[in-house]
Amino acid sequence: MGASHLDEKALTELLKDLIRIDSVNPSLVPGAAGEAEIAGFIGGWMEALGLETHVYEVKPSRLNAVGVLRGAGGGRSLILNGHTDTVGVDYYEGDPFNPVVREGRLYGRGAIDMKSGLAASMSAVKALVDSGARLRGDVVLAAVCDEEYASIGTEALVKDYTADAAIVGEPTGGHVLVAHKGFAWVDVVTHGVAAHGSAFKVGVDAIAKMGQVLTSLESLGQLLLKENHPLVGPGSVHASIIEGGSELSTYPASCKLRLERRLIPGENQGTVEKEMSEMLRSIAEGDPKFMADHQVTFYRGPMEVSPKEPICRALVEGSDEVLGFKPLFVGGSGWLDTQIMTEKGVPSVSYGPNGDGAHAKEEWVDLKSVVDAAVVQEYAIKAFCGLV
Repeated sequence: MGASHLDEKALTELLKDLIRIDSVNPSLVPGAAGEAEIAGFIGGWMEALGLETHVYEVKPSRLNAVGVLRGAGGGRSLILNGHTDTVGVDYYEGDPFNPVVREGRLYGRGAIDMKSGLAASMSAVKALVDSGARLRGDVVLAAVCDEEYASIGTEALVKDYTADAAIVGEPTGGHVLVAHKGFAWVDVVTHGVAAHGSAFKVGVDAIAKMGQVLTSLESLGQLLLKENHPLVGPGSVHASIIEGGSELSTYPASCKLRLERRLIPGENQGTVEKEMSEMLRSIAEGDPKFMADHQVTFYRGPMEVSPKEPICRALVEGSDEVLGFKPLFVGGSGWLDTQIMTEKGVPSVSYGPNGDGAHAKEEWVDLKSVVDAAVVQEYAIKAFCGLV
């Protein structure tokens, strides 16, 4: 595929520029900056590179920036996707928007999650343009908003853009992530009978009834541990938030439990609905005063693509050829935007650098791993899309 044309110094400076821009997600932190400024910056960078550029609002002040490098035709198309938003910084130690390099590590909010992966993808596209190479297939470079909350950015992206495969530059330590878990948020409400605290013959305690739900959830969690996916491990369930009652001398009429169920490939929303319905029905069969209902309030499915997909082969071949490193096919416990694109028929994997401190008080990325991720993507784009 020829020598790399990556400019390592420019890559580091680009990453620093991205970190300097406050792009904290306002859905997580009310009043936060959002993605408008960083989308504008990236849009300008794309235009300067000569890409067909589209910077647009998904919702007010929530912007995507998309640039297309057109191919000559006859090749496969590829999306490079990275999110621009970050989590909050109130608990961050030091200045989160002042990138600092120490011993080969770059520190700052978004360093590993995931402005480094985005910078690597951007720099890989720039290297291709600088090399003068002509691709057969198109490359869509997407900087999307809101991955840290509801992924409205990638939801909007797949309405307007499609491709034969996608790479999301989330941190993977140089391995290829081909599977991850999904999740469902569920509200369970138990219903009691409100009565004076002395009226024990009348009152039904909705909070006490929820105790049976909690016990059943613990049993479900133990059952889930028995089914182990080879890449992502078992599913799980946990109680997250519970609330109920009104005053000390009143039997509580209702109690609400909010729980999270993590799903493995092969499970779906129907799996959760069946589990919850059967659990509540089983409790009611043993307790005539037990009344409850449930509702799935938010759902994101698990994801799995075959390691035999051409994009997987291109990344493994590129890493082996350029770095002398044979990456593994791995899974992740967290949910990623790869699921949205894979569900839309675009086989999507994650491939990115190494670091630590995502969502933590100190965040860093190994700069060499960012360079490595960029040169491997440069190679993989050529191999996947084809050269004229």
